[in-house]
Amino acid sequence: MAADRNAGFRREARGCQKCGFAYLFELLDDYYPAPNAAFFACDADGRIVDCGRGSFELTGLKTEQAIGRPVTEVLGLRFEDGGDHVSTALEWEVRVQGKSVEVNAEFDLPARAVADIFPAYDDEDGGVLLVLTPSNHH
Repeated sequence: MAADRNAGFRREARGCQKCGFAYLFELLDDYYPAPNAAFFACDADGRIVDCGRGSFELTGLKTEQAIGRPVTEVLGLRFEDGGDHVSTALEWEVRVQGKSVEVNAEFDLPARAVADIFPAYDDEDGGVLLVLTPSNHH
């Protein structure tokens, strides 16, 4: 994969082979999550398909309790600006970053976090990766 980014003798990264977009976003190269960030993979309908590192620590929910259910419902997401940024990322296939959100997962106390949402550019079925970083600010 890494070799594809700079194929040949070019210094600049290649564009997306499927859509021709000017750059190819690579999560590991372009995004540095905090050590305590929680990861949630969702399908094109916003249902959780997997919970990653930090998800249990933030929400108190085991993966089995969350899979197949709408992420906004399970996590009780309430964005500070009143928007539904998960739906925006799904519908428009755009990154949404740095959005303040209250997370109120089932059986857990509310927590403040910052949400970063990444669409699945290379997946024909769509979906998003939701990264929630706990925060201390109000």
